[in-house]
Amino acid sequence: MLPSMLSVELARWQFAFVAGFHFIFVPLTLGLTWIIFTMELMYVISGKEVYKRMTKFWGKLLGINFAVGVLSGLTMEFSFGLNWAYYSQFVGDIFGTPLAIEGLVAFMLESTFVGIFFLGWNKLSKKQHLCATFCLAIGSNLSALLILVANGFMQVPVGGEFVWQTMRMETTNLLDLFLNPIAQIGFAHTVIAGYTTSAIFVIGISAFFLLKKREIAFAKRSMAIGLGFGVIASLMVMFMGDQQGILAYKYQPMKLAAIEAEWDTQKPPANFNVVALPSQDNEKNYLSVQIPGALGILATHSLDQKIYGVKTILYDGYKDIHGKEIPSVITRIQNGAKAYDAMLEMRAGHDTKENVTIYDKYKQDLGFGMLLLRYVPEGEKLTSATQSQILEAAKSSVPNVSTIFWTFRVMVGLGVLMFIMIVFGLILLAKDSLWQKRWTLRWMLYMIPAPWIACLCGWIVTEHGRQPWTVYDMLPTSISSSTINAWDILASLVVFMLFYALLFAVEMFLMFKYARLGPQSIDSKVKHSEKEIRL
Repeated sequence: MLPSMLSVELARWQFAFVAGFHFIFVPLTLGLTWIIFTMELMYVISGKEVYKRMTKFWGKLLGINFAVGVLSGLTMEFSFGLNWAYYSQFVGDIFGTPLAIEGLVAFMLESTFVGIFFLGWNKLSKKQHLCATFCLAIGSNLSALLILVANGFMQVPVGGEFVWQTMRMETTNLLDLFLNPIAQIGFAHTVIAGYTTSAIFVIGISAFFLLKKREIAFAKRSMAIGLGFGVIASLMVMFMGDQQGILAYKYQPMKLAAIEAEWDTQKPPANFNVVALPSQDNEKNYLSVQIPGALGILATHSLDQKIYGVKTILYDGYKDIHGKEIPSVITRIQNGAKAYDAMLEMRAGHDTKENVTIYDKYKQDLGFGMLLLRYVPEGEKLTSATQSQILEAAKSSVPNVSTIFWTFRVMVGLGVLMFIMIVFGLILLAKDSLWQKRWTLRWMLYMIPAPWIACLCGWIVTEHGRQPWTVYDMLPTSISSSTINAWDILASLVVFMLFYALLFAVEMFLMFKYARLGPQSIDSKVKHSEKEIRL
């Protein structure tokens, strides 16, 4: 029995809300730990108390973010078993491995050393406390690595194979799972985006103090570290984003075509759509402002490689990076239907040579055949599907082009704007004139939300661009969720929204309170001399 489409959509909305809310806290934790480590390292090397106060102040904001982030993430694991039962069964043997390691090793490491960071100032030497801060940073980043290894399998399923006897994926090679290029580049892109987010956070709050002419020594030093950290991180995040685009070209051509609103295959190098109004129903763009030849250079780093359009992938087929002919989606659905029907016959005990041969021949397209389960009446063979049902299933394999196209451009646009701000700030810092440019300081303050918006847009592009698959080309989202009543899912979604609204209110209240107080929240009695103000 398949879950209703209403249940599937509500389960998707619930998980998107829960994961998206949790993701708000992740980037700041990933990057702020390393910025704090840098500040504490300066304290250990120089012995200046101002660096200790910086470490403690930014550490307090990290602690608030970490605590609320942990609370917001607790519900996610329950969602897998409750709302995504078949998905959990299908990939549990593989998906569970990195998540178990994350919970037992990385999260415990992170949680242990976050406690030592706050409670160990008077119990550890300077170097011992610095080592604890380093372990805290390693733990937070290790958690991200393991989670993205699990997510990487959903993007490009390597290291496992489908076993028809159990109807689930089983691990074949853990090394392949962990070295999945999508996972590794995705990890680098995500954590460095977190570093950029944290740099903008530090820059923005430092700009606030400079505008208010408070805590000048603290703010100048924090600003300098934030700008230095930010320029390296923003350059690296652009490079890793470029690498992710190349991987999408190699492994996820439909996602790349959707990101670029590329309906027809152009003669290489393809033009880049800066602005477009895509029409999903008519499979074309009503408006398009293009840069000639730019897409081919950006996505393939070449002038002669084709970037296949949506319609080519759907109706004609294409060649992969190795020159292998990949059938059209329509053909793969027809082949997958044969494999699915043969599999059901074998599971019923009719494992004849003919059924085994058919299954082995078409099993690589089994997931595409499963797309038909939504369109063929229950109990009928998938091979009985009509041409209109096959066409409808094929069109369902295209993600929402407008959503992905625009969220990608918002992400890139904000990334470029942040990079320009950081470079401009560094130039003014080098001239020792940043402190007098109030409009620049205001710009830095108002840019604080930008990296979070960019990160969420990137998450939407990555995850929504994978649709209609929970496991790319293998397990459709439409059959992955539990057969739970839609009203029960809606009720839990409302409860989660209320709970997370409360968490968000607490987070904002505490962050605003202690950010405005500044280092005085650590020690209000400390005064700075004019000599200390100088960098």
